[in-house]
Amino acid sequence: EDPPYRNDNDKWLYNSQMALFRTLAERKSIQNAAREEARATGPVRPKTVYAGQPTISSVSLSPDENYITWISFRITEGKRTIVPDYVTETGYTEEIPARSKVGTLQSSSLHIFNKALGTMYEVKAGDIPGITEKRAVSYRSPVWSDDGSRAVVEVSASDNKDRWITLLDIKTGTLKLLDNQHDSAWIGGPGVGRGLLGWLPDNKTIYFQSEESGFSHLCLLDVTTGVKKQITSGSFEIYDAILSNDKKTWYFISNETDPGIRELYKMPVTGGKRTRITSFGGGVEYTLSPDEKYFALRVSFANKPWELYILENRDKAVPVKITESTTSGFRAYEWRIPDYIRIKASDGIMVPARLYKPADEKKNGAAVIFVHGAGYLQNAHRWWSSYSREYMFHNFLADNGYTVLDIDYRGSAGYGRDWRTAIYRHMGGRDLDDHIDGARLLTEKYGIDPGRIGIYGGSYGGFITLMAMFTRPGVFAAGAALRPVTDWAHYNHGYTSNILNIPVQDSIAYVRSSPIYFAEGFQGKLLICHGMIDDNVHFQDVVRLAQRLIELGKENWELAVYPLENHGFREASSWTDEYKRIYKLFSETLK
Repeated sequence: EDPPYRNDNDKWLYNSQMALFRTLAERKSIQNAAREEARATGPVRPKTVYAGQPTISSVSLSPDENYITWISFRITEGKRTIVPDYVTETGYTEEIPARSKVGTLQSSSLHIFNKALGTMYEVKAGDIPGITEKRAVSYRSPVWSDDGSRAVVEVSASDNKDRWITLLDIKTGTLKLLDNQHDSAWIGGPGVGRGLLGWLPDNKTIYFQSEESGFSHLCLLDVTTGVKKQITSGSFEIYDAILSNDKKTWYFISNETDPGIRELYKMPVTGGKRTRITSFGGGVEYTLSPDEKYFALRVSFANKPWELYILENRDKAVPVKITESTTSGFRAYEWRIPDYIRIKASDGIMVPARLYKPADEKKNGAAVIFVHGAGYLQNAHRWWSSYSREYMFHNFLADNGYTVLDIDYRGSAGYGRDWRTAIYRHMGGRDLDDHIDGARLLTEKYGIDPGRIGIYGGSYGGFITLMAMFTRPGVFAAGAALRPVTDWAHYNHGYTSNILNIPVQDSIAYVRSSPIYFAEGFQGKLLICHGMIDDNVHFQDVVRLAQRLIELGKENWELAVYPLENHGFREASSWTDEYKRIYKLFSETLK
């Protein structure tokens, strides 16, 4: 549908925009089709009740239906940001409402309504150590035992350094401490932060995951005695744990055999022998059928995208592949299985990485290091990468003579608590050091010219690229920073405050972690690419950096902007343009 026009000029502008910009017209067509489909199906909407502020969520009913609980969210005063949208249907610049910046705290409270008495009261933490009136905390909804006799509530500190599992007295709204997990950096890990929490059939034992041992493992705790038992252990992590219908067996994914391999396991409910169900040697995700007779598996390998398999839930069953998702054209190319190597870092730690090598006759003596995004993400693994375009680009680079290195630097997922938190209070420190050590390995072992190494990555990878180009002169001849964070004081609260605390309390951590403060050290050639309607890492980040580079009189940098793209690009034309620019940068600088 066309928008309502205020006048003929607005109508002219709208028609002009639709004629000029194919992307706008295509997106409009998709929106209209979706609207028509919704009208045809005629969904019945529930009645909306406006509760005002603060925000209310997670309304739940106790098993005996005598109590209603809900969570009320409070956000401290903080200015909301906006993202200007320049290429719009109307032709006018419009504002997209966006997040606040780091430092805007959010907390919540848990409330109870007693239906029989008609009374409402707030849950109180009482004398639980670490929870004070001045310390902001957040609550999760109660998790009830099967017989409805008990409920546990998870409470987490807004600074994310503490997690409390508590027993709720529903009649009084008071909490009793069962377990406190503390991390001087921040609470995290698979299944930990607002993760796995439930009851065993005895209605007195809860299960959850904890990183207390250094890796995320399954734990049991008797709420009547307070006795806690860790039922898995070792230098590996547990993912996606579920209980069987009879609650006698655990099923979960683990990287026990290798940090870069994830397989399906089962184990008795109270611990004991772990039985490996799958042995693909890649990545496995699973869903158990309601009758528990079959597993639906998603399986992939480094050079083969995800496919569906069916596996009977019995001993010695053989998985049956039921899909072929790739095209004949895709399968015709011999996609590389990268070499899996370890880099000895300057602090003695062995850092995992993928290495893509060109054929000997094509090797050009140049190399590119790719930096994955998110920080807490794993990419030097043996399954299909979420960076599929980059994986294909790395094959293309290797075909053209480049050696490519892809590192699971400190801060990456899959390697336990110490690896995860190694970047605390200094992003661009140990994580960047791992890439410098990677560059050194390329020259010492793989015959790469030290003057012909490039680096690139997006989001957190773009941030590391900037830190490399600004703070480690001479290591990288060229860098491509895609949608990079340039100043962490301008990023969101949830992610940033975990790692760097908040600016007014830890300005040292923010300054030493933000590329904009080191722009005077820039050497080499730099390409910056950013979507202009990015509501994650705002376009403002690179605009501020551009001004800084201009004021410093820096040369040999360029900024490519994508007016209709968010943090993750949607249009093939944008991806193509971006990677052509990256390849051109490396071709002109490194060859």
